[in-house]
Amino acid sequence: MKRRNFLKKASATGFGLVAVSSTLISCDEVISSEKKIVTPILQPVRPLVIATWNTPLAVETAAKILQNGGSALDAVEQGCRVEEANEKGQSVGKGGLPDRDGNVTLDACIMDDKGNYGAVLGVKNIMHVISVARKVMEDTPHVMLVAEGAEQFAVSKGFKRENLLTAASKKKWEKWKVKAAYKPIINIENHDTIGMLAIDAKGNISGACTTSGLAYKLAGRVGDSPIIGGGLFVDNEIGGASATGLGEEVLKTVGSFLIVELMRQGKSPQEACEEAIGRIVNKPGKDFKNFQVGYIAVNKQGETGAYSIHEWFSYNLFKEGENKNIKSDYFNKK
Repeated sequence: MKRRNFLKKASATGFGLVAVSSTLISCDEVISSEKKIVTPILQPVRPLVIATWNTPLAVETAAKILQNGGSALDAVEQGCRVEEANEKGQSVGKGGLPDRDGNVTLDACIMDDKGNYGAVLGVKNIMHVISVARKVMEDTPHVMLVAEGAEQFAVSKGFKRENLLTAASKKKWEKWKVKAAYKPIINIENHDTIGMLAIDAKGNISGACTTSGLAYKLAGRVGDSPIIGGGLFVDNEIGGASATGLGEEVLKTVGSFLIVELMRQGKSPQEACEEAIGRIVNKPGKDFKNFQVGYIAVNKQGETGAYSIHEWFSYNLFKEGENKNIKSDYFNKK
């Protein structure tokens, strides 16, 4: 109600103008007092990119897209493609370590700011599966394609088949075959997967996750990376999260979804990541000494968090014009 109308109404109902005036002054004082004690709202940080492990070139690529006005979706796709083409990485895309039969199979998923999702699982012979996942999201009524069907779909969209098993990865596989331990040994120092989250100039959040999965896995094994809520989850109203490490443990706790929901309840990204790791390690009888899980997260304001079970997990963060690799805090400090 406008001040003038309020005064007229007050006069018409028998209140004296002095009393009304006094009331108005009192209200102004209260409002003024409230303004002094209200905590300022955090200004959103844009653009921003965060990604698992030491992936400076991937993050730089994504950041440049954002700085040029591109979308968060384009940024995470192109950033992940950098690692998919990095043969030396041996954990994502071409050059990834194979399953126990010698086949490199790739998994990936992508989510945009509208909650759309696309994924491919167990794909052979196609390097840029993150882009195939985006095609699934945008060009089909489905959210997930697997194995031969995903490969055929990729070829129909113009992706070229190629041998993903490099000489270096084949050599490692042949060395592994000498003993061929049935239970894979988790490399907690630098384990698989790039998960990436970005906020663009419009404040929209998107995420992507791509991997060659657990080295020497059983044929057909799929981890958390391409599964919505496991390896990746984005809610544009709240934030996003991504995982790396032993996918089976991430899936059992639906880790990335859990982190976003904890942020919805008011936890910071750091607090949410720590709680999600706690859901894994604090289960009765859980022996977490031989596997690693790490999480990254970002909220709508551009606050970030990261946490892992063991030491050695790091992440790259582009924020306020700087691209840094940062060591994550971790649970197992004994």
